[in-house]
Amino acid sequence: MTPADDTIVAISTPPGRGAISVVRMSGPDAHAIAQRCVSRWITTARAAQLVAIRDPASGALIDRAVVTRYDAPHSYSGEDIVEFSGHGGTLSPTAVAGVLIRAGARQAEPGEFTRRAVLNGKLDLVQAEGIGSVVDASTEAARRNALHHMDGGFSRRIGMLRASLLDLEALLAYEIDFPEEDDGPVSPARIDAGLHAARAQVEAILATIPLGELVRSGATVVLAGRPNVGKSSLFNAMLGTERAIVHATPGTTRDAIEAVVETDRWPLRLVDTAGLRESNDEIERTGVEISHRYLAAAHVVLACGATREELAASVEAVRGVSTVPILGVRTKCDVDPVSSGGAPDATALRVSAHRREGLSELVTAIERTLDEAYGTLDPELPLLTRSRHQAILEAAARELEAFSETRQSGDIPLPVAAVHIRAAAHALETLIGTVDVEDVLTRVFSTFCVGK
Repeated sequence: MTPADDTIVAISTPPGRGAISVVRMSGPDAHAIAQRCVSRWITTARAAQLVAIRDPASGALIDRAVVTRYDAPHSYSGEDIVEFSGHGGTLSPTAVAGVLIRAGARQAEPGEFTRRAVLNGKLDLVQAEGIGSVVDASTEAARRNALHHMDGGFSRRIGMLRASLLDLEALLAYEIDFPEEDDGPVSPARIDAGLHAARAQVEAILATIPLGELVRSGATVVLAGRPNVGKSSLFNAMLGTERAIVHATPGTTRDAIEAVVETDRWPLRLVDTAGLRESNDEIERTGVEISHRYLAAAHVVLACGATREELAASVEAVRGVSTVPILGVRTKCDVDPVSSGGAPDATALRVSAHRREGLSELVTAIERTLDEAYGTLDPELPLLTRSRHQAILEAAARELEAFSETRQSGDIPLPVAAVHIRAAAHALETLIGTVDVEDVLTRVFSTFCVGK
């Protein structure tokens, strides 16, 4: 572990060609180091100044940059900070960081700026992880959820749960320490109500895990069916670009093709798959096996068919592989608007990839199906998306369950059983970082990018 009282520096913008770069320095000597390296020093906090950056040893010009000064504790890290907004590229920011290191700073480790913000009380640990999640978000829904974590929405919910556990612990302490007080013993119903409320809160948060997984990676929507029924054309139409090869030859699609699209509520990971049929072609058989694997892992399947007969065959083939919701899609309603015979398709969705008709209705149907299967995605509800959070809340749930069981059995004295409530509260304290757990901090911030 590196000393927390060092002055650290890092390039905070990604490497490569660009208009500007940002070099950030934080620590007790940040202002003094910067003052030695710039032509004019800023005397006012939160002010910016165009300066020349020079090597204090040789006087050589390093760059011209806008320098911004922040004074502790009113900064991101809670320390004195100086930010240098200079020219982009690779060499200029590297030269600026190098001269600051030679002047007394050291290279920051991954996530060290945010880690210092946590240690200095500017953020709790969940908020810090939310910042990392904003940077790493690959879907709009994941970004919105990460913002809730960053702004403290999830922390407030955990804080309320922790407060309810502390209230319950206080009731137990009163019952243990003052059983003969004038007010009489604490009503068992009151303890039961507090326990029930706490367990319900934990279960409600854990219930968001499936939604959190969908937000983070997108709901897998697999386009499946017999060969040549328009799956690839529909895939391209939903994307708005030509990603999949479309050809009249059956078996053209040999592998699964994935792409993420954003709807108003859900991120969708669309997957175009090989046609479901028996084949003597070894490569095509491998493609069908891949299709089966995607169907088994799907959240929604679009069973495609150009006619009623093809649609019925596609639905039957999908049902033999997948148990998730299936939406029947007539893919070529512009070519075959009416088809006689076969099973009725009054519930089938009718689309035309060529004319781009019926696509919005199809997306609405997918959203409705996901809502029914996994719950409505509320943009204001912070979701559980990190395995660390899940493990801690599951541990808290086990402690509450253990307390309930030991209290009901009566085999263990109440003071002993009450340690389960204390353990559950301690787990939540570990979650938000109100207790100093060094290995947890190291593990969390090792995943951050340098300069954050």
